[in-house]
Amino acid sequence: MPDELMPIGEFARRSGLTASALRFYADTGVLLPAEVDAVTGYRYYAAEQVERAGVLRRLREMGMPLGPVLRVLDGAPEQAVRLVREHAAAVAAEAVLAQRTAAELEAALGGAPEVVVGAVRGPVLAAAIEQVLAATGVDPALPVLAGVCLEALPDAVILTATDRYRLSTRTIAPVEAPAAVWAGTIAGAELRAAVPEIRRTPVVALRATAHRLELGARSCRILPEEFPDYRGMLATLSAVVTRVTVARDPLLRALEEHPGGDIELRATVGGEVRVGSATLRATVTGTPSTLHFDPAVLHPAIATAIGPELLLDLRGPAQPITLRSADRGDLTTLAMPIHPPNGTP
Repeated sequence: MPDELMPIGEFARRSGLTASALRFYADTGVLLPAEVDAVTGYRYYAAEQVERAGVLRRLREMGMPLGPVLRVLDGAPEQAVRLVREHAAAVAAEAVLAQRTAAELEAALGGAPEVVVGAVRGPVLAAAIEQVLAATGVDPALPVLAGVCLEALPDAVILTATDRYRLSTRTIAPVEAPAAVWAGTIAGAELRAAVPEIRRTPVVALRATAHRLELGARSCRILPEEFPDYRGMLATLSAVVTRVTVARDPLLRALEEHPGGDIELRATVGGEVRVGSATLRATVTGTPSTLHFDPAVLHPAIATAIGPELLLDLRGPAQPITLRSADRGDLTTLAMPIHPPNGTP
C-alpha cells in the first residue's frame, strides 16, 4: 500500500463518515476507494478524497438523495450551486407545510392552544401589508390567492402574496421573536380593513388560534387552503441576463401616461431604457432585452416599491422580472411579461 493511502477506519475519522457508510457509498459508486487490496479486500482512501467525503456528508445531512448528490459532486460549480439551492428551498417549503399541517391536526383534535407568533412595529407592518396586497388576486377556483401568507421565523416576519402573474414578498424585523416557527395564510380583505388600526398601534402583538390570527386588537381569518410554493418557484428562476437601475418616479409616470394596451420595455446596454414612448435615463448591464407587459400588472409592482431608485432583473421574454429597491432588499416583487404582439421582436 502506498504511503499516501489510509485505511477505511482512519478515513472514516477524518471525513466524519462511518465505515459502514463508506462501504455503502463505495457500493453505490458515490465515493470509491482509491485502492482495494486484491487479497484481503481492505479498502484504502487518499488524502485528497477527504474534501469530497466532507461535502458528501453535509449533502446527506441536508437530506439530499443520492442521485442529486452525485450530480453535485461531479457536476460543474454552477450546477452544484443550483442543485443545493433547489434542495434547500424544497426542504424549507416542506418545513412550512409540516408546521401548517401540525396546526391543522391540533385544531382537528381539539387541542390547539393560542400560539405566540411574535410582535412587530405597527406602522412597519401596515406598510408591508399594503405593499404585498397589491399582488393578491380574485379567483373563485383558487381562493387562497386572495390571502397573504405570513411566516414568523426567529429573526424575520415574511409577508407574501401572489396572483400567479405577480408575486410580492416583504421581510420585516420582529420586535419579539415567535415562540416557534409559524405560518398561515390570512384573508386579504380582512387585513386591508385592519391596516388603519395596525398603523396607529406602536407595537402589534401577533397571536394565532386554530382559525384566526390576532393582530393587536384586530382579528383576521386564517384561510384553510395551502399557499402556493413560492420558495420553490424562486429557487428555479433562470439566471438574470439584463440588470437595469432606474429612477422609480419617471418609470411610474411613463406607465401612467401610456395610452393603452400592452407596454414595451426595451433595455439597451448603456445609459437608457425605453418604456412605451418614453426614454428614461438608466444604468443597464448585461445583454439587450425587450419585454412586453400588461400595465395593470406592472404598475402596482412599481407603485408599491420602496425608495427612489429601482433595480430590475430581466431573465427573458418568458420569465418574470424582479423589482427591488436599489438600496434596500426587504421588498421583492416579481411580474410576468406577456407575449409580444404579432410581428414585434
